Amino acid sequence: MESGRRVLITGAGSGLGLALAHRYARSGARVACVDLIAERAEAAAAALPGNGHLAQIVDVGDDASMQALHDRIQREWGGVDVLINNAGIASVGAMVDTTMEEWRKIIDIDLLGVVRGCRLFLPAMLAAHKGQVINTASFAGLAGAPGMMSYGVAKAGVVALSEQLRAETHASGVGVSVICPAFFRTNLLETAFASDRIKAKVIKLMDTSPDTLDGVADKVFAAAERGEFMIIPTKREPMRWRMKRWLPGVYFRMILKMSAKKHVRNTAA
Repeated sequence: MESGRRVLITGAGSGLGLALAHRYARSGARVACVDLIAERAEAAAAALPGNGHLAQIVDVGDDASMQALHDRIQREWGGVDVLINNAGIASVGAMVDTTMEEWRKIIDIDLLGVVRGCRLFLPAMLAAHKGQVINTASFAGLAGAPGMMSYGVAKAGVVALSEQLRAETHASGVGVSVICPAFFRTNLLETAFASDRIKAKVIKLMDTSPDTLDGVADKVFAAAERGEFMIIPTKREPMRWRMKRWLPGVYFRMILKMSAKKHVRNTAA
């Protein structure tokens, strides 16, 4: 494990981003804590062990904001060794319940936010023949499950982007990983496109998850340090992912059955 690394994490003010910031800081890295809310970015950087951390307010959905981040990092650090494109927002609902506003917002932040980070910080990594790009997707991007239409599509795009980027950077010295967790307890729904009724249902799923934030962060950090590409850090999902690949018909019937059960419970409630 190389100490003194320069690590940039978007969405580092809370949730998985904040937990990863602590893990990298404990490993001896300098961490740039990037968040949409200045107070959260500053609090995150101030709470990290070690010295030399940065805080920056950034909107990953805005070209100029991301360019300003890049310019500051180049000026003060000369680049980054690990880029974690983690910032995102959620949406829950079927296709017929979505709006074009929702689609544009989700794709601009969850997918194009990753594109912006890669376009800005990857060239220096390639020139140095070293570095690591870690993109936060979601198991929703793999599952093909109903009820998370715009979010699942955007996160599937992050998975596809990461797969293609991995092939493009092969043998360049730059590694690529993609994180695909299922729901666990975070504040992801604070900015979600969803009704209060649907948010309440998703919170129940989070609360009954066998995974914790610290447990997920530990798995992500360890897998990223090993250089793994596909990181599925929640307990139930690796088997579901294998089932989808090996037994797609069985998996599809399982998804339909699970969705039907949820519908029955929600109707009864």
